[in-house]
Amino acid sequence: MTLTADALPRHIAIIMDGNGRWAKKRGLPRSEGHKAGTEAARAVVTRCRERGVGHLTLYTFSKENWGRPKEEVSFLFDLLTRFVTREVDTLLERDIRLEVFGELSGLPLTLRRALSHVIRKSAGCRSMRLNLALNYSGREEILRACRSLAAKAVPPQEITEERFAAELYTVGQPDPDLVIRTSGELRLSNYLLWQSAYSEFSFPDVLWPDFTADELDKAIEDYRTRRRRYGLTAEQVEGE
Repeated sequence: MTLTADALPRHIAIIMDGNGRWAKKRGLPRSEGHKAGTEAARAVVTRCRERGVGHLTLYTFSKENWGRPKEEVSFLFDLLTRFVTREVDTLLERDIRLEVFGELSGLPLTLRRALSHVIRKSAGCRSMRLNLALNYSGREEILRACRSLAAKAVPPQEITEERFAAELYTVGQPDPDLVIRTSGELRLSNYLLWQSAYSEFSFPDVLWPDFTADELDKAIEDYRTRRRRYGLTAEQVEGE
């Protein structure tokens, strides 16, 4: 299967990188970079909804991020709690469903309660899914799926790609068509490893707080000029 060159991505996944560097460049504490990053996230969610993107996944907090200073981690969780609580009405008005990819049990109680509330309130929304990859690890997600299949005693010959994918956090959602990492870094950082096998990638040299809705539009328009081959040759794609 190939997509036409002008197709809109159904699912965009973003690695929101550069908050700390943005703050350092301005002589500000890292916390100010994270605050500015929430505004960028709000703008991107809004633009995705306006453009009809059905699924948006934001890499919000990785399992590796626990290695950051405790004060910064605590600030991030408090900021996220406030952000989620403040945005619930907007999500409902825009018919956006919130989901979380990751281990909720490892998060602070106040954040878990806030997330659970919004997830429950938005469960009936259908126009768009906003996924927060939170306390998330791509390798751990794959191991989690393997453990689940083993616990269900699924025979090896019955473990297909489709059966395996049904154990992932993204079950019921398409794989990302476009993965964006801001700040110019060129790596996945343990993000949606299974799901991004055939994703297109964009690495804008823009720090996350400066990633505006217009920057998102640029990434989408660049994506729409590409031909997705899924292992086919260029000649095969042109021949379809």
